[in-house]
Amino acid sequence: QVQLVESGGGLVQAGGSLRLSCAASTTIFSINVMGWYRQAPGKRRESLASITSSHTTDYADSVKGRFTISRDNAKNTVYLQMNSLKPEDTGVYYCTTVTSEGARSWGQGTQVTVSS
Repeated sequence: QVQLVESGGGLVQAGGSLRLSCAASTTIFSINVMGWYRQAPGKRRESLASITSSHTTDYADSVKGRFTISRDNAKNTVYLQMNSLKPEDTGVYYCTTVTSEGARSWGQGTQVTVSS
């Protein structure tokens, strides 16, 4: 199992930006998919963005145009740049990876709070 550690969360005003990082305990070169999920208070965890080993990206409609996912294989890290943040973006953000064998790992989560 891949160990994942997220960082970069915090409190920001609406319209502001944050960049989340997720460091993996092993090389991510062979990890098939890396992604970010969010769990808002009282809601189910939802997928926000994903990036494949060939750097193909996909986004939820709610964040498209505002969030950008990227990965740096040399640093074993995936990022989520979040711009134009809204109060409804508040939640715990989780990093996840899926290997080519289909094994999924989760980070511990990082809190993002957007004030109005």
